[in-house]
Amino acid sequence: MNPAAGPAGRMNAISEQGLCIGCGICQSIAGKDRIVMAKVASGDLRPVVVGELDDATVDHVYDVCPGTSARGMAPERIASDTEVDKVWGPWRRMVEAWAGDPAVRFEGSTGGVLTALAQYVLRSKRVAFILHTRTSDTDPGFGQQHYSYTEADVLAAAGSRYGPTATLVDLEDALARHEPFAFIGKPCDLTALGNQARHDPRIDTLIKYRLAMVCGGFMPPAAQDRMLEGYGIAPDRITALRYRGRGCPGPTTITTTDRVHTLHYLDFWGEDSSQWSLPFRCKICPDGIGEQADIAASDNWPGGAPDRVESETDPGTNIAVVRTRAGEELLAAAVADGALVLGREETPETLSGYQPHQVRKKYSAWPRLEGLGDEGFIRPRYEGLRLAELAAERPESDNGAQRQGTRRRVRDGKVGEPTPRLEVDRRQS
Repeated sequence: MNPAAGPAGRMNAISEQGLCIGCGICQSIAGKDRIVMAKVASGDLRPVVVGELDDATVDHVYDVCPGTSARGMAPERIASDTEVDKVWGPWRRMVEAWAGDPAVRFEGSTGGVLTALAQYVLRSKRVAFILHTRTSDTDPGFGQQHYSYTEADVLAAAGSRYGPTATLVDLEDALARHEPFAFIGKPCDLTALGNQARHDPRIDTLIKYRLAMVCGGFMPPAAQDRMLEGYGIAPDRITALRYRGRGCPGPTTITTTDRVHTLHYLDFWGEDSSQWSLPFRCKICPDGIGEQADIAASDNWPGGAPDRVESETDPGTNIAVVRTRAGEELLAAAVADGALVLGREETPETLSGYQPHQVRKKYSAWPRLEGLGDEGFIRPRYEGLRLAELAAERPESDNGAQRQGTRRRVRDGKVGEPTPRLEVDRRQS
């Protein structure tokens, strides 16, 4: 990165070079008088520089941002008897699980594991609140950061969010409450949390549980609009959008000003994920599996997608990937309480069968990230994720193809974005 760009230019480069995932940690670090997460012209959530920045603040952002710094779990959080799989990272147990309450299981996006855990830690007074995500008040395709204090609050926020969500935009406020809490977010959100913990000891003290979903990415707003228009749904008429839940995976329900449209999950995403259009940051993701979580919840459809017929009656199960002793104790307590029910034990091999795209992405991460550096883009720092070791297991021709593919994307202008600037929301204009 050219130091002559100055602090604001360096900050904008994260978005301009396709590395921003919209988590919002930079606003929490700098303060909203200097950086504001906002919807920009592309429809994405991006950090907009609105005040004077200094190099120390931007250096801090670069060290914490999951787009520029990807790390595995801090060594002190990994117990000595924890197994570490090259693809799946640290794990103590992998087990089929689902919510003990049928209503929670039904409302949750697969088996309701994260919802049930959040309700349990509130009910048992292990935490004072949950910092997580619910549907945006202003844009139904987006999520928004949310505090839940009751089991009802948690259940009302259930269901996956496949749109931009700045879950960490107000992390400083959550920490300033000086109360224990649990955090639920995407793996990249947990990466930002773990990175920031190196600067702020309150994170390790106050955040009692870090929970994540195993994440396949989300659809950029412009791509989602095009997809909906293909079904004859005008994006500017949408008043509510529920991606999944109320079944496994449950229907995608789009409410407009004049009717309710119901699609099968496979209609929305494609039978073979062919309709997925991911942000560039998701395509080079070094950790979609929640390596910094105490417990990560995964879908467990063989081959990576639900069966169209079976999914109509599937009550829903997750795989709980338990990574820490804290997660192990929480799982056992939730089962004893009846909040969770466990099924068969799983292994990294069976999990790879449920999540083959995660395996492909993990093996491809190292050469793709190197390709960015080859083209003079920011090359994200990464450590503790075994990326080079995984790449070494693949033929050099495969690594070369991935590296060159990234380089071509950069040269063809498929990676860059305009400088983030405040714009009038096109849905409200």
